Amino acid sequence: MKFKVAILPGDGIGPEVMDAAVAIMETLAQEYQVALEVSSHLVGGASIDEYDSPLIDDTLQACYDSDAVLLGSIGGPRWEGLPHDKKPERALLGLREALGLYSNLRPAKVYPAMVEASSLKPEFVRDTDLVVVRELTGGIYFGEPRGYDAQQGWNTLIYNREEVERIARVAFDLAGRRRGQVTSVDKANVLESSQFWREVVHEVQGDYPDVTLKDLYVDNATMQLVRQPSQFDVILTQNMFGDILSDAAAMVTGSLGMLPSASLGEHYALYEPVHGSAPDIAGQNMANPLAMIASVGMMFGTTCNLPQAEQILDKAIEITLADGFRTADIVAEQGEPVSTTEMRDRIAESLRRLMEEKRITASPA
Repeated sequence: MKFKVAILPGDGIGPEVMDAAVAIMETLAQEYQVALEVSSHLVGGASIDEYDSPLIDDTLQACYDSDAVLLGSIGGPRWEGLPHDKKPERALLGLREALGLYSNLRPAKVYPAMVEASSLKPEFVRDTDLVVVRELTGGIYFGEPRGYDAQQGWNTLIYNREEVERIARVAFDLAGRRRGQVTSVDKANVLESSQFWREVVHEVQGDYPDVTLKDLYVDNATMQLVRQPSQFDVILTQNMFGDILSDAAAMVTGSLGMLPSASLGEHYALYEPVHGSAPDIAGQNMANPLAMIASVGMMFGTTCNLPQAEQILDKAIEITLADGFRTADIVAEQGEPVSTTEMRDRIAESLRRLMEEKRITASPA
């Protein structure tokens, strides 16, 4: 197998966590005989500094020419004074739009060793393993008309049938490979757009008889997510609700530094950590690389169609955490944090050990 990957390290801690993830990516590629053609490009603030634009045509073309895009992080206070359409974050929105990335998958898993790290009680978060499937290119963030004047501001929340059907199928397909449960989150008691959303989702569910469907209003879903997150398997929701719920789900796990994500379209895929650029710790070798590393795992599972590679990497992360290794954002009060590079090395060591055990098990007697 051969795959082209565009690397966009970005800003802040992005280059540091990307370096760690690329090292793990190369180890997995060698193990599963995947030939990777990798190119690296500036994006966000780094691209503004070099090219006076957060996303230049050459970088976008490199993404078009690749099978997958790995993105580190974007933005920082040094670029906050720029006009809205020139800020680093416009690169991310531009990538989503240009690549047609309409579905965002955000897993939120609480590893056994991390149960105590959550701000919720251990008995509430134990066994949490869910995925938020967020519609990414429609809804109130993109609806027209929009604007404001001195007296009022307005936005338009609109979804068409195609947009709802395709994101619903992503959720049902995913649930079919997991525990077979979809929770569709809307506000159908108030919004006509949500009533439409609910009707279309139920129509699509007819093609998935082995997947159960439950409807929740977004306010109740938020309470349930905090009360008992382990009850959820796949959460399906529209753009704005998904933006909020996925961050809430992230904090259930104890740290944004733990969580990967995938943004998928018909032809392209972008993988990135949920966390931001954390400029306050950039360059100090203390950032948590687990979210970026796990994003590489999602790439192997989805783009490369090697779920076994994603699973073995997830197991390596679990073992490393169980062995007590923590970066500063997740370290216990009495513990000593490890650096970004040491966490990378510990994950690599756990991964090599698991791969060796797999080879021994697979060898004929």
